[in-house]
Amino acid sequence: MTKQEALFNYALRLGDNALILGHRLSEWSSKGPLLEEDIAMTNMALDLIGRSDALLKYTAQVEGKGKTEDDLAYKRGERQFLCNLIMQLPNSDFGFTIARQLIVSAFDLCLYEELVKSKDETIAAIAAKALKEIKYHLKFATDWTLRLGDGTEESHQRIQKSLDEIWMYTGELFETNEVDAFVVKEGIAPDYNNLKTHWKRIITEVLMEATLKVPIDGYMQTGSRKGVHTEYLGYILAELQYLPRAYPGAKW
Repeated sequence: MTKQEALFNYALRLGDNALILGHRLSEWSSKGPLLEEDIAMTNMALDLIGRSDALLKYTAQVEGKGKTEDDLAYKRGERQFLCNLIMQLPNSDFGFTIARQLIVSAFDLCLYEELVKSKDETIAAIAAKALKEIKYHLKFATDWTLRLGDGTEESHQRIQKSLDEIWMYTGELFETNEVDAFVVKEGIAPDYNNLKTHWKRIITEVLMEATLKVPIDGYMQTGSRKGVHTEYLGYILAELQYLPRAYPGAKW
């Protein structure tokens, strides 16, 4: 594996994660429980899609085959995406969305705090901008976790149930393969094994304050590193990619 191949794969994974979670959050637009939260989640979706745009643009440059960020977003098949399974999960209810956002934002905070130190100047610059947004995303998810967890009996039970359902997807966030080994060796990315302790501490502190239980580690879902995904990703891409595929080259 060359440095170019490893960097392409790694940057693509980061871009795909932001793109698919951004799409999921955008589904809350006009459907939020309160106007303020509706706007907040829509803005968070825009943050993620903007991050994805920057990452996929850089990914296309690294590949060097004349593609654009739009080509990578709209013209790849399901098995060519590398987004983590947790990003693909349906929103379900508001509590489920908040539980997922807490888990992902805490992970992003741990990761992007390290990526700002990357020897790859473009990755470091994108991470520096994203980190400001990630801190808000984590605060939003934390505040709502506290409100739901330490709220009514129903809100407590529902967000605990959501956490228990999502937990089997958390292990995959920290999986590594030969790509990770290469980019860690090159100083492009951090060792994911060193991120988990920090992530677990953030999650544990929030859940304890919210009177919620940290789910027990058990069977963990996996597959995205090899392009194996949930049944939900195909439906996301069918919606996300419809227009550019139906009208290739269209300008507006």
